[in-house]
Amino acid sequence: MLSAAPRPKVLIFDVNETLLDMAPIKQAIDDLLLEPDSSALWFSTLLHHSLVMSVADRHADFMDIGVAALQMVGRNRDLAIEDADARQLLSGMRSLAPHPDVVSALDRLQRAGFRLATLTNSSQAAVKAQLEHAELTRFFEKQLSVETPQRFKPHASVYRWAVGELDAQPADCMLVAAHGWDVAGAKWAGLQAAFIARAHQQKFPLAEPPDVDVADFSALVDALGA
Repeated sequence: MLSAAPRPKVLIFDVNETLLDMAPIKQAIDDLLLEPDSSALWFSTLLHHSLVMSVADRHADFMDIGVAALQMVGRNRDLAIEDADARQLLSGMRSLAPHPDVVSALDRLQRAGFRLATLTNSSQAAVKAQLEHAELTRFFEKQLSVETPQRFKPHASVYRWAVGELDAQPADCMLVAAHGWDVAGAKWAGLQAAFIARAHQQKFPLAEPPDVDVADFSALVDALGA
């Protein structure tokens, strides 16, 4: 589905789950906590507390919040997880592979003249390592991290900051994400947005509908006429 909005000039991609396949990390967390879908609770706990910090004018590395969230979920299952063990498990975030539909789609979008960038809640060092390992670095003119504005997505200021870093206008930028909360935040900040319906991901019903709503990156390319 494609809205009647003008074709964007700049595509800003979320990284984790959107570009990169988090299945190995999810499986490792489920195995550790001995319960299916524990990883979903971990990720929602991570997001919840990242936003708690943003609202409270505090900031910490996304990895540190991820470690704390894993320990919190573990305690609810009477499992004490040592800091070093949590960090060792979550360090796998830096060596995730791209989803199978990503590389060819990015190549087509780049050749079609779109400007491409990333925007992630991870640190600058983490996203640099992630994109290098996944061999995606060549596609993106900027790798933007919330480490600079010290607010986490979906805080509106983060999207507006990213637009400024790209010397663009909000209406000319489209956030591409597999998370309904990220798409909602971008729309509320004045950007266009594309929702990629990865497995078990849903749009937020109270948000504005995305400009593009597709199953995968191949459909995204088609929707954008690339």
